Amino acid sequence: MAATHRDVKANGVRLRVAMSGEGPPVVLLHGLFMDKRTWDAAGTLLSKDFHVVAPDFPGFGDSEKPPIERFSYDVAAFAEVVADLYAGLDLGRAAVVGHGLGGAVAITLAARHPELVSRLVLVDALCFDEKLDLRRRVALLPVVGGFVLKQLWNRATFRAVFRSTTSRGRSGLSLEQVDRYYDSFNGPSSRGSALATLRATVDTRNVAALTARIAAPTLVVWGRADRLLPAGLGQRLSRQIRGAGFELMDTGHAPHEERPDEFAGIVSRFLRSERPA
Repeated sequence: MAATHRDVKANGVRLRVAMSGEGPPVVLLHGLFMDKRTWDAAGTLLSKDFHVVAPDFPGFGDSEKPPIERFSYDVAAFAEVVADLYAGLDLGRAAVVGHGLGGAVAITLAARHPELVSRLVLVDALCFDEKLDLRRRVALLPVVGGFVLKQLWNRATFRAVFRSTTSRGRSGLSLEQVDRYYDSFNGPSSRGSALATLRATVDTRNVAALTARIAAPTLVVWGRADRLLPAGLGQRLSRQIRGAGFELMDTGHAPHEERPDEFAGIVSRFLRSERPA
């Protein structure tokens, strides 16, 4: 994404934010083990018509990685950081697009700060409890889990985690894309932040309960072959949010990376459409 980058303090945490384009503002929120670069391709396309804002969450990418004593790394804490980022950038109201963990943050933001969210796009969003794979279950174990994620998750393990969430065949993230995320993850403070986030976001019942409070026009976009959060969860989410639309794409867990042109077209049409009756 041809973007300018700024450091912005939000709730006392330094965030690195990429911004590009002019027009109505759109905030893009990334998923767990990713960062703002996940939006590079789709964000570039959206920036032709919108002012695109893509922050790194605390603990990820180029943002500050505070210890857990300063930041709790749960969904509510991320949502409050994003709300404060609005003020720091003088955004006013903006559309919000959230993927995975970013989807849970977007739901929370829209429910708790409806004055900030004009429209909502939820992409393979973390919302309902789902069975964890073996690697994630091990990472969540007390003491042992911290050692495993901080010391034993090497590049091959990281690739395997991503491979287990995407579809087989030509769809899915390339090794180059996954390795970029590993290089960002592969540091003591980054691993600590990822572990804290993983542990703090296992229970999603609070997020699911907030869906009833969403008033913004909403579109749910899901990958048909998502093996981390199956497409049935997306259909369930779209039924739970009043008036929400649903789009199923032939991708895995990251439609915006796997098919950015198609994804940007779907989002752009929704953001420009009339509000549903």
